[in-house]
Amino acid sequence: MESRSKSNSISHVTTDSWDTDVLKSDLPVFVDFWAEWCGPCRMVGPAVEQLSQTMNGRLKIAKLNVDENQEIAMKYGIRSIPSLLLFKDGKEIARTVGAAPKEAYQKFVEQYISKA
Repeated sequence: MESRSKSNSISHVTTDSWDTDVLKSDLPVFVDFWAEWCGPCRMVGPAVEQLSQTMNGRLKIAKLNVDENQEIAMKYGIRSIPSLLLFKDGKEIARTVGAAPKEAYQKFVEQYISKA
């Protein structure tokens, strides 16, 4: 279990908690699909962490380890990581693939949740 960067604003979801934490969330959820061995995924960590603080109360941030939760990764067709998917009302509404700075993720998320 990775708990180094675990802040109270980021939840680590699993196949078991997926429905409750992501699909049934009242807030939109930005899910970071990652793996321990993935270099770019480690670069995304701090950006996602900062985003969780910036968007606190408007957006929920979750991380899903694809090695430990292959079922979910396969269900959403995750072929390369990091992949970040945005969910609202139980549905995927957008995705972005690859490492980017916090500002890029914030802009990405805001363009979708501001329409709601």
